[in-house]
Amino acid sequence: MNARRNQPADPGLALLAVILVTAGAVALYSSSAILADKEHADAFFYMKRQGVFGAVGLVLMGILSKTPYQRLREWLWPAVAVTATLLVAVLFAPKVGGARRWLRLGPFGLQPAEFAKLTIILFLADYLDRRRSRLQNFVQGMAVPWAVVGALLGLMLLEPDLGTPSLIFAVTLCVLFVGGARMRFVAAAFAAAVPLVVWQLWAYPYRRARLMSFLDPFADSSGTGYQLSQSLLAFGSGGWLGKGLGHSDVKLLYLPAPHTDFIFPVICEELGLPGGFVVLGLFVWFLSRGLSIARRAPDLYGMLLASGITFLIVMQAFFNMAMSMGLIPTKGLPLPFFSYGGSSLLVMLAATGVLLNISRHGHHAPRR
Repeated sequence: MNARRNQPADPGLALLAVILVTAGAVALYSSSAILADKEHADAFFYMKRQGVFGAVGLVLMGILSKTPYQRLREWLWPAVAVTATLLVAVLFAPKVGGARRWLRLGPFGLQPAEFAKLTIILFLADYLDRRRSRLQNFVQGMAVPWAVVGALLGLMLLEPDLGTPSLIFAVTLCVLFVGGARMRFVAAAFAAAVPLVVWQLWAYPYRRARLMSFLDPFADSSGTGYQLSQSLLAFGSGGWLGKGLGHSDVKLLYLPAPHTDFIFPVICEELGLPGGFVVLGLFVWFLSRGLSIARRAPDLYGMLLASGITFLIVMQAFFNMAMSMGLIPTKGLPLPFFSYGGSSLLVMLAATGVLLNISRHGHHAPRR
């Protein structure tokens, strides 16, 4: 494997990463400039903060693209310990928007749940590779991963946060299936999660309100359905060809925080149906490159790691877009590479760096 470390990374994925970061920066400025000028008297306020994380993320992506991915196993348990510690620490942080999800680091905030996404994928890939012969037995093969993943997801639920645990749970099911776990174990885990999700939806009044607004957002368009109804109006207002870059109306303080989870409607209002399809196409391209890298990975660990990263980024993107179009209930999931959020951007770029490194080792290499 060391002899192949100097082979070039997947050129398609490298180009795609550059396009995503560039397009994300343009979309972020367009959606945030007016709000930033009103709140901070600086139209570039959010761009500057995102740029710091973007610069660090690009450096990290470059380092990880050249670091043999097998070495990540040496850092696995320290990463799990740090992630768990941060998830516990955030429960004692001040609430922001009714939830404890951010740890302050000087002028910046870190969201531990974002880092947990990559940590869980690293753990699952390592565990499933080492225990491949025991995956057909629940007690010997499946109890440990569910205990570790369940503990981390439980900490996120306490914040409270339902969107990120739901995404990670879906990715976990996909990785377990690809890793060779019995289908009945995967199905049983899904069945067990359904009543928990239903209880979580019903236990919090604001979640019940979101669910009702999802079913009919215009029934209370000035209350609980306001954000989703404004999002849907943005899609309709953009029409076939859009209003032009920078000419969205919904970002004129109509749609709350248009630069975060609901950045996709702003893109579609400005660039129309073609712009929406371009964004969708970028993530379909990511899916294609990621699965190709996974198929060509030289070992099971690399295949599972590449699959998990690909599932994470693409599923989060599709969930975000579906949420903003009213196809699924609204959840706090950013659009990867586009939405404002330094922790998310940092993790997405780091994960892409790992994927690029796996591609370096996969050229013409048979899987063992």
